[in-house]
Amino acid sequence: MDDRFNKVFSSFDPYNSEFSPSSRIINNFHSHISFHFFNKCSKDNLISCSHQLDNLAIVSSEDLSYTLVVTNASIKNNVTISITHIHIHNRSVIKTVHHVVNVTNTEAKLFAIRYGINQATNIHGISKIVVITDSIHSAQKIFNASHHLFQIHFASVLKELRKFIVQNHDNSIKFWECPS
Repeated sequence: MDDRFNKVFSSFDPYNSEFSPSSRIINNFHSHISFHFFNKCSKDNLISCSHQLDNLAIVSSEDLSYTLVVTNASIKNNVTISITHIHIHNRSVIKTVHHVVNVTNTEAKLFAIRYGINQATNIHGISKIVVITDSIHSAQKIFNASHHLFQIHFASVLKELRKFIVQNHDNSIKFWECPS
């Protein structure tokens, strides 16, 4: 009997050292990764969030080391549309639109975030990645290895982020929630 299919692939193995608490990227590089949440309690918070995002866009347009990754995904009539924009120095460098059938909204949002991060980490001279998304809670799932359903995607993103941060200790990634 052929036994080659009777093994656990590393990206699905919860005992893989890559997923152990001691090697989690969020624990080892906590000062390089941050989340900025939007508080939906009042209209003033929406205005404040808008001003913060405006300031972030201005800062990133003046500094060539910044890249803005703007993601969104939605489902209509069982067709998921995932959109990712990547901006450097106030110009769009990458824009992608993916159409997929029969996936969940969370999968589509995670894919858009994953795609944006993978593209941004491969751009030469970038040290600050800012991901702007309306699904920051989905983005947080990337750093929780206990979500086995999406573990193969997380392994890919975490590998790229680890390489990006280790490459230069000034490198960082920030996630900003922007309400849709």
